[in-house]
Amino acid sequence: MEYNRIYNFNPGPAVLPVEVLEEVRDNFMNFNSSGMSITEISHRSKLFEAVLDDAISRTKRLLNLGPEYHVIFVQGGASMQFCMIPMNLLGEGRKADYINTGIWATKAIQEAKNLGKNVNVAATSEDRNFCYIPRQFNLSDDADYVYITTNNTIKGTQWHNFPDTGKIPLIADMCSDILSRPLPIDKFGLVYAGAQKNIGPAGVTMVIIRDDMLKKVDEKLPTMLKYTTYVKNNSMHNTPPCFGIYMVALTLKWLEEKIGGLGQMETINKKKASILYDFMDSGSFYRGTADKDSRSLMNVTFRMPTEELEKEFVKTALENGFGGLAGHKSVGGCRASIYNAMPIKGVEELIKFMKEFEEKKG
Repeated sequence: MEYNRIYNFNPGPAVLPVEVLEEVRDNFMNFNSSGMSITEISHRSKLFEAVLDDAISRTKRLLNLGPEYHVIFVQGGASMQFCMIPMNLLGEGRKADYINTGIWATKAIQEAKNLGKNVNVAATSEDRNFCYIPRQFNLSDDADYVYITTNNTIKGTQWHNFPDTGKIPLIADMCSDILSRPLPIDKFGLVYAGAQKNIGPAGVTMVIIRDDMLKKVDEKLPTMLKYTTYVKNNSMHNTPPCFGIYMVALTLKWLEEKIGGLGQMETINKKKASILYDFMDSGSFYRGTADKDSRSLMNVTFRMPTEELEKEFVKTALENGFGGLAGHKSVGGCRASIYNAMPIKGVEELIKFMKEFEEKKG
């Protein structure tokens, strides 16, 4: 069957592996010979329990998580974590360090402040419009945690080396680069990611949390806003986003069995980013917006000589089968999001189109 699919460079919800979409299609009406769709089975059934356990087990294997780490699935989107983290983990009269590398970190800082929490902005790249990752930090000796956003989808920057926080746990928003590369997980007390960038559809957020962080949770918090609720009930205190978790499990299966794990995924992601950045750097028509040592492997942001050309580029690209190339509305320009599921061929074909567009308009 011909689906006339385009190369999808959307920043999120984003491209998913074709193999995953095909498996969902083939089994949607009769999941695992149950006579029901995955969207119809009980979340308390052994059928769904197996799906949930598979998603958790694959995450643990891919990231080499020890028994001290718990994988939970939370609703409310990644933005819910902006408040859940300080509510659960920042003690009364205590402080937390935040490193501001763009709009998502800015929002997290504001949410913590809205709760009346003591926030120290230990570093920021706002002075140059968030086009780089800071290298110098004013970290506190007594912070409850240090918070970073590992990848900036809007500005196209990414942490390639994580800050040394000593004994203070590192917390990370990994929405747009989760499971795109191996992770030194022992540095982190908590990481989270909305699924829709790299590991599944919108509607479910993965949270990985360590035992010592759970001990900080105030049990007087509302039930659905406590991490302990999700850990104690294996993410099933209430009905979880079953379909989203199912698709996450299939995407992790693809990543583990088809790709071969995070080391191989990183190699592929580096190749995609390298050929695209190298092409842009070879001329002056396409200009990358992020400092070279801070460039993202996930979101390649660039400008062209005029805004009119950028609009024409995005329109013409879509007409030729390349979607989602407009920059974020807050900054304009162009952006190619090349998450895990974007094949190398998709980037190569995009470069061919970019060359043709430059020849006509440059």
